[in-house]
Amino acid sequence: MPNLDKPIIRYLTASLTSIPYVKTFRNLHDLGPLDNYRFTLNASVELDQRVYNRPTTAEVAGIWVEGNKNITTYKISIMVYGRSDYSTQIPPYECCYDPLSYPLFFLNGESSWHSRIARNSVSINEIVVDEENIEEDVEGCYDPLSYPLFFLNGESSWHSRIARNSVSINEIVVDEENIKEDVQETLRLLYYRLNQNKIRSELYQGIVDCGNAGEVEPSKVANEPRDMRRRFVDAMTLVQDDGKPDIFLTITCNHDWQEITNYLEPGKDAQDRPDLVSRVFRAKLEDLKDQLLIHHILGKVRAYVYLVEFQKCGLPHGHFLLIMRVEDKLKNLEQYDKKVCVEIPDPIKYPKMHEIAVKHMMHGPCGYLGPSSPWMQGEHKKCRWRYPRQFHEVTMQGNDSYPLYRRRDNGVVKKVRDKILDNRWVVPYNLKLLMMFNCHLNVEVFSSIKSVKYAFKYVYKGHDKQVFHIDPDEPQCKIDEIKRHQDARYVSPPEAIWRIFSFALSQIYPSVMALHLHLPNQQLVRFSDNDIITDIVDRER
Repeated sequence: MPNLDKPIIRYLTASLTSIPYVKTFRNLHDLGPLDNYRFTLNASVELDQRVYNRPTTAEVAGIWVEGNKNITTYKISIMVYGRSDYSTQIPPYECCYDPLSYPLFFLNGESSWHSRIARNSVSINEIVVDEENIEEDVEGCYDPLSYPLFFLNGESSWHSRIARNSVSINEIVVDEENIKEDVQETLRLLYYRLNQNKIRSELYQGIVDCGNAGEVEPSKVANEPRDMRRRFVDAMTLVQDDGKPDIFLTITCNHDWQEITNYLEPGKDAQDRPDLVSRVFRAKLEDLKDQLLIHHILGKVRAYVYLVEFQKCGLPHGHFLLIMRVEDKLKNLEQYDKKVCVEIPDPIKYPKMHEIAVKHMMHGPCGYLGPSSPWMQGEHKKCRWRYPRQFHEVTMQGNDSYPLYRRRDNGVVKKVRDKILDNRWVVPYNLKLLMMFNCHLNVEVFSSIKSVKYAFKYVYKGHDKQVFHIDPDEPQCKIDEIKRHQDARYVSPPEAIWRIFSFALSQIYPSVMALHLHLPNQQLVRFSDNDIITDIVDRER
């Protein structure tokens, strides 16, 4: 390989020789020829493009197979070979998993997680050590699931080394989030397996009839399809009580925010620091909630839902659906114009506003100006979002539940991405919010009840997914079309960081509680094996 820097290779080789694991296990070149495999993503437009869309940016990402099918095949682990012919599998919860995965960060072979890592607010002297129960978790210490916070909060000695390496920090956070999900799923299934004979559920009438057969009710995992359907139904109850939403708002993280750029090292960009991006976006999101819900910048809000998404575009964004109070509902076209603008600001009168709107709120170009744009879909290659729109001197009611906003042909144009664009390419926005947050901030008005169900389903469509297949990289390989396609979650670095920090992914106000309806004596009753039938009947009567 002529492009490799030989001095760097020699330095890395010398550094690795001091690692104890290098002396213990065989090197890769000692194992002989290895099989090659081909990893392919299925980007067919026949799949739901809201969640199965192809990535639009180059990023490190993890693909995690959900459910119990093929769970053994894609279990996270490391295979190591000793000096003998036998191999050993290292699961992700072992203290040597990280040193084996990222040896350059653990040059002395030190352990990553162990049960005596004190949290930042806890003194090591306050930790009570029970030598007889050394395997149990210690209060005040990091457990395996919260361990990623140890180095992301800067408490570990190798945090600075990770932060300087953009590829490594993206890979590590995705790896740690997948490990966290894998460990949680393993523990959940293990708990059910070990307690299958203890935890039971049965209809009350079955208990009365002394029926002792039951089943474990599956848990609700956040943002899984079942959980998202439940959230969708909860959100639709707000419509029944408070009416249709009035405003649909989408905010996208701006990688040029000063809160991000001021803390980037020279030569780095926002994609190299997903931890910084997630923290800043969450702060902006909380500020936006204050502006909408406390300062009432768009009017007094009676009910709302919001959800944070990532969509394989490298940056997080949030969706808000706002139901306004009766006195602040948008009832006529003049009120639409006060809340939403779809024109390029005058560059002479409003130079700063003009600069921000052109930077963040111009669509495309696609259509005849960009036929190869990813937004072009269908046999006739039309823009998914129907740009460019038509000019309109006044705002009118549209046929598809959205207004036809005022887009005047006033001669204001701007060169964007090497194309001359006018008001037909402007994405709807609110002037105050755009100036306040300096990012892509789309504001739409709901003018009809017809679009409500679509909007809620769009918000609650679920997490990013990807269909992939792995085949041997051989010319004569026989491909099994049924087994080769695997449905999996797609986890990007910003999403991994967001979940590791346990930031809220969604919120609904007012809260909705589902009441379970049942026929007499048909309610679900939970009991243990050692419960007495008569006691269960009396307790649930």
